[in-house]
Formats: sequence, structure tokens, C-alpha cells
Amino acid sequence: MLSYWLIGLALMLVIEGIMPFLFPDLWRDTFRRLVQLSDGQLRFIGISAMLAGLLLLYFVK
Repeated sequence: MLSYWLIGLALMLVIEGIMPFLFPDLWRDTFRRLVQLSDGQLRFIGISAMLAGLLLLYFVK
């Protein structure tokens, strides 16, 4: 069971690293824009990402 968590963490790190590796300027600009968002907007983005992940897990399983 632990190996699945570690595989998931490893894949997440690979996916998260693609943008700054391939498009560092775009990645930096995106973070500048994220800093300017309000707390409510950031929470909406967070809940949307979590729900998308849960839906993806549901359909894969």
C-alpha cells in the first residue's frame, strides 16, 4: 500500500516539474498572477482541483 502512495507522489512531482522545466517564464508569470488573487478565488481553484482529481480517480477505478 505504501508503494502506491510513493508512486503517486513521484508522478505528482514529475507532472508538477514539467511546467517550470519547459516554460520557466510562463510558470513564473502564472505565479505572479496567482499571488494577486483573493483568498476566495484561490479556495475555488483549490476545491476545483480536488474535485477534478476525485472525479478522475472515480472514473479510473
